[in-house]
Amino acid sequence: MSTATAVAHPNIALVKYWGKRDVPRNLPAVPSLSLTLGGFETRTTVTWGAPTDTVELDGAPAPEKAAAKVRAFLDLLDPQRPPCRVVSANSFPTGAGLASSASAFAALALAGAAAAGQDTDPVRLSILARQGSGSASRSLWGGFVVWQAGERADGLDSHGVPLLPADAWDVRMVVGVVSTAAKAVGSTEGMERSRATSPLYATWLAQAASDLDEGRRAVLARDLDGLGRVMEASTYKMHATMMTSQPPLLYWQPGSVACLQAVWRLRAEEGVSAWTTMDAGPQVKVLCAAADAERVAAVLAPHAARVHVLGPGGPARLEPA
Repeated sequence: MSTATAVAHPNIALVKYWGKRDVPRNLPAVPSLSLTLGGFETRTTVTWGAPTDTVELDGAPAPEKAAAKVRAFLDLLDPQRPPCRVVSANSFPTGAGLASSASAFAALALAGAAAAGQDTDPVRLSILARQGSGSASRSLWGGFVVWQAGERADGLDSHGVPLLPADAWDVRMVVGVVSTAAKAVGSTEGMERSRATSPLYATWLAQAASDLDEGRRAVLARDLDGLGRVMEASTYKMHATMMTSQPPLLYWQPGSVACLQAVWRLRAEEGVSAWTTMDAGPQVKVLCAAADAERVAAVLAPHAARVHVLGPGGPARLEPA
């Protein structure tokens, strides 16, 4: 019996991932670019060789659907594995559009591999983590990360690639939490609905590579306005495929719209370089310079239940035994 504990941070896609070319392997239809966030984290302990398989999440037995995903993921690590005990906790809401699955499966991949005495090379773990949650492939690294869509059927070329470390650019992601309720339609179901029914989905695919190239250049140049423009364009193209799906997918709530409009006014009227993004959930995230973060937080506060100011986060790490 051996035990390992890992900590991983969620990431927010700036150039978005939406749609899969292979659902069982979580292979994306488009490449993406993300920022790993400090401040939010998942801490996961895996005991390799327990009396029975058990999964605990945030201090309680995990729902069976979530526990089954964890067991299936451990089977990927070792099909002949012994029973395992997994204890995981998030420092932020689960399943509410705050990328909890990204940090969860990155932490599980690292802790599980370490507890099993396996190689913990981040590329290997990124490929594994992707199969639990696509965006988890990016949370093995800190700072800005590209997730390659890849071309291989087996997915071995679809993994995260670090672009710029966390300490290389002093930016902030200000998160307006509009609701902590679990979303009614999960991301995988939503992606398949958009792929199958949205008339805009083909255009979304066609423009993804150029958006990624533009975003990558902006990150390397530390060009906040350039990154913000492509980030907003990618976000609203993604949500357009959702809204034109049948039946439509609308993750926004009134508070989401109020937050978006408040940030746009701040940019237009006061010249603050602040840029919005949203994932499959109602939360609004705003990328800005560190010096402007409190001004951004102030305009979000009247419309959000909570506001968090987060800096770039580091890579997933093992905790000392």
